Amino acid sequence: MPTLDDILENVGEFDRFQKQIFFVLCLLSAAFTPVYVGVVFFGFIPEHRCFSPGVAELSQRCGWSPEEQLNHTVPEWGSHGASFGSRCRRYEVDWNATGISCTDPLGSIVGNRSTVPLGPCQDGWVYDSPGTSLVTEFNLVCEDSWKLDLFQSSVNAGFFIGSINIGYIADRFGRKFCLLNTILANVVCGILLVFVPTYLWIVILRFLQGLVSKGCWTAGYILVTEVVGPKYRRTVGILYQTAFSVGLLVFDAIAYAIPHWRWLQLTVTLPSCFFLLYYWCLPESPRWLISQGKNDKAMKIVSHMAKKNRKKMPSHFQDIKFEEEDGRKQSPSLIDLVRTPQMRKNTLILMYNWFTSSVLYQGLIMHMGIAAGNMYLDFLYSALVEFPAAFIIIVTIDRVGRRYPWAAANLVAGAACLVTALIPEDIHWLKVIAACIGRMGITMAFEMVCFVNTELYPTYIRNLGVMVCSSLCDVGGVIVPFIVYRLVEVWHDLPLIVFTVLGLIAGGLVLLLPETKGRVLPETVEDVENFHGQSAPKAKKIYLHVQTSEVAHD
Repeated sequence: MPTLDDILENVGEFDRFQKQIFFVLCLLSAAFTPVYVGVVFFGFIPEHRCFSPGVAELSQRCGWSPEEQLNHTVPEWGSHGASFGSRCRRYEVDWNATGISCTDPLGSIVGNRSTVPLGPCQDGWVYDSPGTSLVTEFNLVCEDSWKLDLFQSSVNAGFFIGSINIGYIADRFGRKFCLLNTILANVVCGILLVFVPTYLWIVILRFLQGLVSKGCWTAGYILVTEVVGPKYRRTVGILYQTAFSVGLLVFDAIAYAIPHWRWLQLTVTLPSCFFLLYYWCLPESPRWLISQGKNDKAMKIVSHMAKKNRKKMPSHFQDIKFEEEDGRKQSPSLIDLVRTPQMRKNTLILMYNWFTSSVLYQGLIMHMGIAAGNMYLDFLYSALVEFPAAFIIIVTIDRVGRRYPWAAANLVAGAACLVTALIPEDIHWLKVIAACIGRMGITMAFEMVCFVNTELYPTYIRNLGVMVCSSLCDVGGVIVPFIVYRLVEVWHDLPLIVFTVLGLIAGGLVLLLPETKGRVLPETVEDVENFHGQSAPKAKKIYLHVQTSEVAHD
């Protein structure tokens, strides 16, 4: 009997109807960028120092250059460059006192420069930045620098909780319902972020935004892959993620043009209001409708698909009834993920790789944002390398397989982080090249773990397995701001050493997983345990039965 994928072959697997849906959902994928990596621009940390009353007037009277003013009035400046002391401590002297020498101001006040007491920045900070960020508005530096970590961790905590709940809503009430409601909630939270006056409310709204935004992106991913035929499903999924990379380029350009974080937040949020028009231009997933027994509605969408694609529905498909194949029902359980040896190995390795991919991907973006050099250009270069990463995946996964390109991507990412850390700061261009190679490697690893995860679990527990393993991605997102922003205070490139260790271990562990190229998706735990030698199991299908009139017999 024909399956749902069979009818897609007749009405178009990736034709005009599917391309339209793919395009509008790619816009949604690109709009997710400011939520996921927005901390780079919203939380930009400019060079800063304590504000000391009287210094500006003294500098003007003495005719100091900016560098002379810093050398005379900022602790630990000189040959040491910017440090904790120069950014977070100030000389406890009265710069308004009379008789201060212009050649040796500290010596004329206290006699011995080395005995000048240091104190905290009681009068705020001076920031060397033409724009504003969360850091400059709320003084998230020095003793309060951890609050920037919390800002980014809050959105990842929202991802963690929301991905579970939003996934349930998408399965219970439909992809389209989930999509529209999460878009609305994301827009409301994004606009409120522009106007709330306190740091606490910003963190709360950022958490709420995380609660709905990742689920929104995921619902779009599910919908776009459910309306195309099996030959295009994996490519469309990868290209949907590539649209996120396009969003990185657009976000970078907007941030360069608008260096004030509240105006930037408003600018990247308002276009999302147009996504509410999806109510009229997006269909519900016919596969989901079938699973809910709403066969008439599913048939209407299939008929519209055929009309839009300028294809004719075969006559024997005109009156059809969708019915899911009856079979043995199995209830998913968390313990099933670790009950048997191969399942346990798959689960632990996948969880670690989700965690590592998130830490390295977000961590490299954050570290580049606080590195020396032009933040906008560095961000642009690192975003551009995501496109060859997607191309390499599409070319290799069905020729070489999954395991070796995936392992190589992790190993390259880890090695590139080590090389980046060892290159001297004065060769900044070479550091950027090495960091971009690392970014390309971890982008490949991140995209590959998304679909390989689904290929390593049996049908009845596949969704649960992906949900549990990918939750480690959000745990990594919660931790990574503290890894980056705290460790750079010890040594600027110390986070890269941590990334190196994580990446190299991830690459080695991937080699312990079975190759899934050319394999039919497993149906049972036994299929997973015997993966290396199993024969192709019978695929679960959704059958389309031709309705025939019943003839009454006397």
